[in-house]
Amino acid sequence: MIAQVLRISVPYALAAIGGAFSERGGVINIALEGILLTGAFGAAAVTIATGNPWLGVIGGMLAGALLASIHGLVTIWGRADQILSGLALNLLALGATRGGLKILYDSASNSDRFEGVPALGRPDSALLSLLGQPLFLVAVAVTFGAHALLFRTRFGLALRAAGDGPRALDGTGLSVNLHRFGGVLLSGFFGGLAGTWLVMEQHSFTDGMSNGRGYIALAAMIVGKWRPLGAALACLLFGAAETLQIRVDSDVVPTQLLQALPYIVTLVVLAGWIGRAHPPLHLGEPYEREKGRS
Repeated sequence: MIAQVLRISVPYALAAIGGAFSERGGVINIALEGILLTGAFGAAAVTIATGNPWLGVIGGMLAGALLASIHGLVTIWGRADQILSGLALNLLALGATRGGLKILYDSASNSDRFEGVPALGRPDSALLSLLGQPLFLVAVAVTFGAHALLFRTRFGLALRAAGDGPRALDGTGLSVNLHRFGGVLLSGFFGGLAGTWLVMEQHSFTDGMSNGRGYIALAAMIVGKWRPLGAALACLLFGAAETLQIRVDSDVVPTQLLQALPYIVTLVVLAGWIGRAHPPLHLGEPYEREKGRS
C-alpha cells in the first residue's frame, strides 16, 4: 500500500512544486490543471511519434512550459486577471488535447498505446519496483532540488522577493517581471513532468486524464505553505485518499462517495487550514515600476 500511495502522490507533488514556484513569485497559477493535461498529451504524442519515451518526457515538460508561458505573458506583461487566465487556459488545454486526439489518432477518448520509460531491473516487491522506476527517481530528485533552488540560491531569493517585496527587488536592479516569468515557466516544466508521469504509467493518453489533479495540487501547495518539500509531503495525504478510493470495497461504501473522496479530503483539509496559511504578500498583484525609473 505504501508503494501505491507514493506512486499516486507523484503527479500531485510535481504539480504542487510547480505551483509553489509560480506563486512564490507572486503569480497565481490556477492553470496547473491545464498544464498537467497538456504535458501528458505532449509526452504521449512525442513518445508515439519517435518511439523514445525519454524524448516523450522532454516533450511533456516543454508542452507544459508552453502553456505556462502563455499564462505568464498575459498576466505579467498583459496584466490580465490571473485567476481568469488560468481558468481559460484549463479550458483551452481540455479542448486542444481533445482535438489533438481526433486529429492524430482519430479517437475521441484515447491515443495509441506505447511503451513507457523502462524500469531498472525486475524486483519482486511493489516498493522496490517503484524505486526502480527512473521517473520516480527523477521526481524525488526534483523535489529536493526544487527546495534547494528556492531556498539556497540567489535566484530563489530573488523569486521570493518578487512575491513578498517586489519594490525592494526592483531597487536592487533586478527585474521583478522576469523573475516572476521564470517562476511561472518552472511551474510549467514541473507540471508538464507531472502529466508525463501520468501518461507513462497508463501507456496512453485519455481525454481529461488530469481529472482535477491540478486543483488538488494547488490545495497541497497551500497546506505545504508554498514550500516544495512541504507541498510534496502534503500530497501524500491526497495520495492516500485516492488509494483508499481504489482499495475500499464498493459494496461497503457507495461508489459515488469513493469517487468523491479525494475532493472531500481536499475541502476538509483546506477548511482546517484557513487562517493558518500565509501566502506571499503580493500574490496576485501585477507589478508596475514607479514612474521616472528606467
